Amino acid sequence: MSDEAAGAPKTIQLRYAGKCRGCDRELPVGTTAVHDREARKVTCLNCMPEHASAGETHPAPKTGDLPTSEDPVREPETAEPAAVFAGTAGASAQREYERRQKSRERRIQTKHPLIGGLILAMSDDPQSTRAWATGAAGEERLGRRLDRLASPGLHLLHDRRIPRTRANIDHMVVGPAGVFVIDAKKYKGRPGLRVEGGIIRPRVEKLIVGSRNCTNLVEGLHKQVEHVRSALDSADLGQIPVTGMLCFVEADWPLIGGDFTIGGMHVLWPKKATERASKPGHIDAVLAERVHRLLAGAFPPA
Repeated sequence: MSDEAAGAPKTIQLRYAGKCRGCDRELPVGTTAVHDREARKVTCLNCMPEHASAGETHPAPKTGDLPTSEDPVREPETAEPAAVFAGTAGASAQREYERRQKSRERRIQTKHPLIGGLILAMSDDPQSTRAWATGAAGEERLGRRLDRLASPGLHLLHDRRIPRTRANIDHMVVGPAGVFVIDAKKYKGRPGLRVEGGIIRPRVEKLIVGSRNCTNLVEGLHKQVEHVRSALDSADLGQIPVTGMLCFVEADWPLIGGDFTIGGMHVLWPKKATERASKPGHIDAVLAERVHRLLAGAFPPA
């Protein structure tokens, strides 16, 4: 084949997630798109005029590209599906902690060049910085437990970025019972459900951990679940159940019971989370792998 033909754009199934150069839409793994090897860009079929009709059009081969009787007959090559990178639990939180820590060190060294080292040695990072390290540790701990579930019909994704937002999803489990979106928290205290009103005043549910009102965590998880449902709907997989779980990895849970539901989201501990995520269901291994690849492309590693 000539150099010109070798470098021409080709219609392929994407082995890696990308973004359309025309409409800027996220293209997950497995999407049929046009790949421009020289520009290292991909374009969805909707943005390609030659693909607007029902059938695809391809440039006619040049005479030198046609096979002759002397050319060996080769079977068409079939590429193996690219392995899905599950992600690293707590990676983005750990990077943010290190960034904040180094930024503080630079500020102190610049402001106090003579005694900056002494100040750093005798002082701790502020709580707002330490919180990122604590969060990373909680995600990593839960991630290790979830990784034990991995099997041909049950897949994991960790620390995934929600496109066009600053948010991320700590963990996703794709299994026979559907998709489980899990937000890991490393908080002290006992989680509980507090209900106010309900007779004269409107019923209000609050998530309390120790003495802290953590209801905002439920609202954040709701948004994560909706992003996942939207990704499934866009691929005509809206029938896949999506369950949200808030998992407190070091909370003061009672010996018996203790888990509860608030706003449709489950609040529980690591062992309970793995039990729910691995329960039987109607999704077979082939469909589970398809959903796994779709979500891996829709939510890149953070």
